[in-house]
Amino acid sequence: MTPIDHLKKLDPEISRLLWANDGKEASLSHIVQERRGISRQAANGLLSRMVLSGLLSEGAGKRPKTYNQPLLASLTKEYPIDTIEEHVVWVEDFRPGFAEFMGQSALQIWDYGFTEMLNNAIEHSQGTLVTVRAHVYPGGTACWIQDDGEGIFKRITRLCKLADERQAILELAKGKLTTDPENHTGEGVFFSSRAFDRFYISAGGLVFDHTDGEDDYLFEREQSHPGTWVMMAHGNHTERVLKDVFDEFAEADEYTFSKTVVPVRLARMGAESLVSRSQAQRLLARVDRFKVVLFDFRDVETIGQAFADEIFRVYAKGHPEVELLPIHASVQVQQMISRATAPRL
Repeated sequence: MTPIDHLKKLDPEISRLLWANDGKEASLSHIVQERRGISRQAANGLLSRMVLSGLLSEGAGKRPKTYNQPLLASLTKEYPIDTIEEHVVWVEDFRPGFAEFMGQSALQIWDYGFTEMLNNAIEHSQGTLVTVRAHVYPGGTACWIQDDGEGIFKRITRLCKLADERQAILELAKGKLTTDPENHTGEGVFFSSRAFDRFYISAGGLVFDHTDGEDDYLFEREQSHPGTWVMMAHGNHTERVLKDVFDEFAEADEYTFSKTVVPVRLARMGAESLVSRSQAQRLLARVDRFKVVLFDFRDVETIGQAFADEIFRVYAKGHPEVELLPIHASVQVQQMISRATAPRL
């Protein structure tokens, strides 16, 4: 039997265990013991059999012994953008292979995210070529979609008349952002980023990075290729269901995208502090499209009085139909919000 044959028979629980280590070299024996409720000898025996079957390779560590996840299958294809349809590429070239190695919940997430991101390249990149690459590992699958177009952040900045490409990332993180409102809802990037275990978009030297259970991040890095590069990665046997991702951002008994989480730290340009009304207005752009807005203050230790007042008093008073809720706020941030919302004599 080949490693691919063994992968098809791999216990979903073991697949999830491997993916939990993010594909990095790791000591797995104690994790297998705890998760499976088995002895050290039994765990080591299981791992040894996985090495023999090609699902793991031994790492550099000896005490404790460490393991790596080998690349088991890969596919790279290049397409002229003006001659393809996203569902045809998915159904004919990639879905059959994905379906062999993953459970239905994971496959449904790929059904959605793959076609949404390839459609973005086809309809919005203004490029000529798109390259799609997929790698299958024992625990999960990663896919890259790269076009040679304008670059997503530059395009949004230009068409939405924003001040800075970093602001384009903030708007993407909120959701409901599209440069073609007649034909698109602007939900694809938002829900794809939250459906996959790992998701990032790189363009023009800027990266928007979302990892499940962690903060959204914006950072800069050198980028030699033009256009936009989207990376999606997900466990082959995830317990996450796509419907639950959509439901998380809908009000009870509704099926509309009515709630969003706004990562406040993305409103900072460079090392600036969040103190002014203009910065607050940058954060508040388009939030009137939602019924509930959660302002996530993680990694924001302090804010200015004017910044808090603009959001939680001025904007809240002018938009009573929008519920504004701070989450993960430090003591100082909570104090500033309390001052802004305190009754005025």
